[in-house]
Amino acid sequence: MKILDVKQKLIVIIGPTAVGKTKLSIELAKHFNGEIISGDSMQVYRGMDIGTAKVKLDEMEGIPHHLIDIKEPDESFSVAEFQQLVRAKITEIASRGKLPIIVGGTGLYIQSVIYDYQFSDAPADEEFRLQLEERAKIIGHEALHEELKQIDPESAAGIHPNNVRRVIRALEIYHCTGKIMSESQKEQQPDLLYQTALIGLTMEREKLYDRINLRVNLMVEEGLIDEVSQLHKQGLRDCQSIQAIGYKEIYDYLDHKVSLEDAIENLKQNSRRYAKRQLTWFRNKMEVEWFDMTDVANLSKKITEISHYVEGKLQVKSNTY
Repeated sequence: MKILDVKQKLIVIIGPTAVGKTKLSIELAKHFNGEIISGDSMQVYRGMDIGTAKVKLDEMEGIPHHLIDIKEPDESFSVAEFQQLVRAKITEIASRGKLPIIVGGTGLYIQSVIYDYQFSDAPADEEFRLQLEERAKIIGHEALHEELKQIDPESAAGIHPNNVRRVIRALEIYHCTGKIMSESQKEQQPDLLYQTALIGLTMEREKLYDRINLRVNLMVEEGLIDEVSQLHKQGLRDCQSIQAIGYKEIYDYLDHKVSLEDAIENLKQNSRRYAKRQLTWFRNKMEVEWFDMTDVANLSKKITEISHYVEGKLQVKSNTY
């Protein structure tokens, strides 16, 4: 993608699960005449609403949302495809005189959009990949992820153990080139493609963990078990979507491997661990302006503070103040 002399303005909101990204994004969209692009790699899947914490229609407050419900659960979705779709969507939104706002917690996907990364140059070895797929079935996802961690700890930190496809790709790159994936990315030395206000939301850890636990309880009350049961009844198994946190844990319950109580507790624990990994990844990989959302009682004051930051960073005026 060609880097223009005058870069398109873009807001990006990142942060761990349950920190408050959705509410902030809608407020900023109202303030700055924006439209929202989901930066979550699992919200693309239809029929996976509760477990991926998709924004509800009544929460959108009339703000257009993009890249939600564009895939069937048995389809794959790559970071390269995400990069292509989001960049096109940014151009489309800007052409209507609106400000694009990317919101999500999938760091690698968002990084791929705003920096000039290329994904097509690393070679492939189909036979080696099939061997790794078989190994993953035998030794398990965690063990294969541990192998990657020994070779390339930096890449392993940014890839969830259940994202077997990306773990295998990272191992395949090392097998084919002798270079680890994180080293290959560093060699590219990418530039920012957009004039970006990169907003990170954080929260005192115990408060965040309490919110995650509460969110899981609400998901269960809203029908998470039924949602996952529908996918389970369709026979969906070894596909990317079902590896998502919120689905694999309930699958274990439906497969009679654990009790419902244990499945819910595992979901809470895995969500907390994922939030910790998200924060670590964002802090190590991108130049982020961080805002602490611990004091939710003063949310309006925090939104005003963030709005003023966006105004200064992008030289845009809020239509609210």
